[in-house]
Amino acid sequence: MVESRKHVKLVLEDGSVFSGYTFGSECSAVGEVVFNTGMVGYPETLTDPSYRGQIVTMTYPLIGNYGVPGNDKEDCLLRFFESDKIQVEGLIISDYSEQYSHWNAKKSLSTWLQENNVAGIFGVDTRELTKKLRTKGTMLGKIIHEYAKKSFHDPNSENLVAKVSVKEPVTYVKGKRTILLVDCGSKNSLIRAFLKRDFTVKRVPWDFDFTTEKVDGIVLSNGPGDPKKCKETITHTTDALSGTIPILGICLGSQILALAAGANTYKLKYGHRSQNQPCMEVGTNRCYITPQNHGYAVDADTLPQDWREWFYNGNDQTNEGIKHISKPFFGAQFHPEASPGPDDTEFLFDLFVRAMK
Repeated sequence: MVESRKHVKLVLEDGSVFSGYTFGSECSAVGEVVFNTGMVGYPETLTDPSYRGQIVTMTYPLIGNYGVPGNDKEDCLLRFFESDKIQVEGLIISDYSEQYSHWNAKKSLSTWLQENNVAGIFGVDTRELTKKLRTKGTMLGKIIHEYAKKSFHDPNSENLVAKVSVKEPVTYVKGKRTILLVDCGSKNSLIRAFLKRDFTVKRVPWDFDFTTEKVDGIVLSNGPGDPKKCKETITHTTDALSGTIPILGICLGSQILALAAGANTYKLKYGHRSQNQPCMEVGTNRCYITPQNHGYAVDADTLPQDWREWFYNGNDQTNEGIKHISKPFFGAQFHPEASPGPDDTEFLFDLFVRAMK
């Protein structure tokens, strides 16, 4: 297999070079190099809009062994993916499996990457690369072929949310009660979580003024990049906090909720991207295993008096959730809807439903 593949290089901004072989699209890519520790779930991971602008390193050594599922739809959403296309800029793995086997597989990972014009590189020492990223933090990088010329580019300097959000409102009709979903790069699984609970979901663009909407609840979705770039969303959320309509923030949405309340956010050294992050609930000894994908976090020390830290990370003690002391406003930095990953914290959606009732 290696003999039939072209040589390709991953170059980091510190001058480090990792050599490998191309699979997927034979194109170059630039972005922020990050790592994900998940063992499975690459179809969901690669289509997660929160990864926009990033070159993802999978730490699990064997990728591609169960192929990629088909484009089946349910409730007008792709059933096995988190958006309608691959969102990552590039994929870095150690060992690519040419032979795939799964009852639901329709194509290989390489073919899927080709169809989406996404660069892949295998044969890389991902253990060494991950150690470097853990030590120095996320770095800009580029996947380049021998004669390609590409400049480094920091995706966080852009408003990535504007690139992945819907352009016009979309409504998924299910039940009599309605949730307004502010789409900052929402995963399909987040929408499915409320459709399963018989809610109609009105999905609106990231900068949509939702302050006059008559709905039962407001959800601020996950998404990519720096939450401070979402100035319009923050402004509208600040206005909504003067009311009593329940608000739930997920991942980037939790950061936007915190910024709207008057707190601050900051960039993490290398981020949390995995399916096994331990989150501790404040005031109890309970630990939840959570799936995550974020490069920024809320500074819990800057929360206003009427807000409290709800969860914190068991590894590095960074904030993982916030809540208002009296109003139905709360946010989680992790993904209760999972996909991929454990659904241990799906009860947060039920708490939100009870708040709306």
